[in-house]
Amino acid sequence: MLNNTFRPRSFSILPLLLLLVFAAPPARAGGPVVWETNSREELLKGEARGVSVTDTGALMLAPRFAQLFDTEQAYIWSTAADERGNVYLGTGHDGRIFRVAPDGKGALLYDAAELDVTALVVGRDGALYAGTSPDGKVYRIGADGRAAEYFDPPDKYIWSLAVLADGALAVGTGDTGKLYRVRAGGAKPGDSLLIDVNETHVISLVVDKAGQLIAGTDPGGLVLRVSPEGKAFALFDSPLREMHALSVAADNSIYALAVSDAASRGGAPTVTGTSSTGGTVSGTVVTSSVVVEDVGGQPSPFTPAPQAPARSRNELANARSAVFRILPDGGTDVLWSSSSVTAFAVAAAPQGGVLIGTSDKGRIYSVTDDGRDTLLIQSAEDQISSFVVRGRETFAASSNQGKLFRFAAEPVVEGTYESPVRDAKVVAAWGRIWWRGAGAVELQTRTGNTERPDMTWSEWSAPYRDPAGAAVSSPRARFIQWRAVLRAPAAGSVATGGETRIEDVSLAYLPRNVAPEILSITTPPTGVALLPAIQIQTDPNLEASGFDPSLIAPVPQVPARRAFQRGAVALQWQAEDRNGDTLEYAVYYRAQSEREFHLLKEKLRENFYTVDGAALGDGRYIFKVVASDAPENPLGAALSGERNSEPVEVDNTAPTVRATGEPVSSGERTRVSFVVEDARGRVRRADVSVDGGAWRAVFPEDGIADSPRETFALDLPLTGAGEHTISLRGFDASGNVGSARVLVRR
Repeated sequence: MLNNTFRPRSFSILPLLLLLVFAAPPARAGGPVVWETNSREELLKGEARGVSVTDTGALMLAPRFAQLFDTEQAYIWSTAADERGNVYLGTGHDGRIFRVAPDGKGALLYDAAELDVTALVVGRDGALYAGTSPDGKVYRIGADGRAAEYFDPPDKYIWSLAVLADGALAVGTGDTGKLYRVRAGGAKPGDSLLIDVNETHVISLVVDKAGQLIAGTDPGGLVLRVSPEGKAFALFDSPLREMHALSVAADNSIYALAVSDAASRGGAPTVTGTSSTGGTVSGTVVTSSVVVEDVGGQPSPFTPAPQAPARSRNELANARSAVFRILPDGGTDVLWSSSSVTAFAVAAAPQGGVLIGTSDKGRIYSVTDDGRDTLLIQSAEDQISSFVVRGRETFAASSNQGKLFRFAAEPVVEGTYESPVRDAKVVAAWGRIWWRGAGAVELQTRTGNTERPDMTWSEWSAPYRDPAGAAVSSPRARFIQWRAVLRAPAAGSVATGGETRIEDVSLAYLPRNVAPEILSITTPPTGVALLPAIQIQTDPNLEASGFDPSLIAPVPQVPARRAFQRGAVALQWQAEDRNGDTLEYAVYYRAQSEREFHLLKEKLRENFYTVDGAALGDGRYIFKVVASDAPENPLGAALSGERNSEPVEVDNTAPTVRATGEPVSSGERTRVSFVVEDARGRVRRADVSVDGGAWRAVFPEDGIADSPRETFALDLPLTGAGEHTISLRGFDASGNVGSARVLVRR
């Protein structure tokens, strides 16, 4: 059971230093920005309608994908096809079965008493066998729609059905994980039990080219080969928990779709009730059926395109779903996996490779046997829950809503692709848009100032048809999006080789320059100096040439190091530039009583500066930091922002320390008195040393050192006759120190 979810199936400092030294630099700005959409990963973030995305990041016209029938039910859990070309659809949550004729006309065939029809298969006798859940039963349904109960096991769920080589019906169940072989209607479950697989669910079943029964389980994620005698042999043990669907290829290899526990915990869309693609009913799972029939050896209309994924498909630690290929010799390959997409359907394509249906915008991927995948089709529904492949015809069933679609061999006449929205961060002026392509392709743009396109956005622009570039006519705004319209070439066209495609779309824009802002200025305690850390040197010729040094090597981002420096006044600030420009800073100062600022230092690239307090003289000062984006903007276009610090006390004068009165001795103890005074601040603390010994803290007479003048009365033990020296040192709040001593003769 799947967690009450019913769905379709030792410290080292070195890493810290490396993180600081090689932190990613901010985006460089100050000039035109070119938005390049040239990767498949970026293209998959957009919306494709009638357009395929190849593994190399090209957009092409997709195969025709036409709606054949609408069940007007929310979900299609199972599918099957007979020799006459009829397609059967098992739905939820009304437990209905529809028959769709080759001409696309469909009608209700049977309305079951149970909530969901979770498995379908056509028997050797031409009858349709339907497995239902919950309180699972198997029904035999004739061409006239009359149904009779065929098998009633004690198990709650019927997840999968298959027709064995001898014509018997294999039934996979849950939640006791049993596999039955039923030879005739009305058979007793005890007499028909083939094997208890010691798993919770037998989720999927298929019969390979050699007539062997193959089963997929949950939660062990096993693929088992089960002999006629009921002996199970594990062909594969998946690291994912549920073996959701199986399909047999022409070479007798097996495509196995597995989903993870993460997918069962909410990654897929869920509904109340039974579901093979997402839902909740008593914590169980529903299979999706795949029927592949070879009709006359006709080639499939699909030619899978190669793809080289950026993420290793063999990395399954965080995978939500994966498709494995189990070879006839026992070897296993990972063909496809995703950490964000949940797949629900798999089918072997007759010309090789596999089709994968997902809940990712109802997308269908075509994957070659060496793992290169193409986004073949994006449907208008939420999920692709099942496939039926029959010769050149391929059907896809969807959920949310439950509809049947049919592929065609030829591509669509016209398709569109909408890019993801580009955020320029600020209002921008648009430059040119250009691309590489062939055939009848045109682009359009629209802009707006809300994150998602809505009624406040501009209309789509007039078409741009020149791949070499055209000026973007959409109004200035913060966000922009482009749309590509692809059309099939005219009949007999040979200028483009009969192919329409587009790739490497680029759009230039100039963000409005926004003044930088100093967000805060802080001052560490007096005496703490901020100094530059050791920097990794880069070739000075790089920046001088206008080339971004970060493209050659990471730009070091090392924080300042702290050091003690008597009287030092350090400033540290945080600055922001919404354009991402490189900033330079100037630091000014003035006495609190003055009106005009005086320059201390300019053209700083660090966000800190240390002032020698002795160079300023005692007093209260206000510092000003000015940030400028001049390094990356033309003359006359640079902007600046500034901020004043809070008043900062500069105190270079040490407190005075003097003894008051004569020492008074009594036995081995002597009483001495001192006064510590500070002209500009307060006395912070005092220490005493006897005869050059260690310094020890002492408290003033009032118990707290917090005033410009403090008195200290010390009662000290002095051992032995002769002269003794008592020294007192006092500190002010700025760290200045003064001292005095008293000579005691005993």
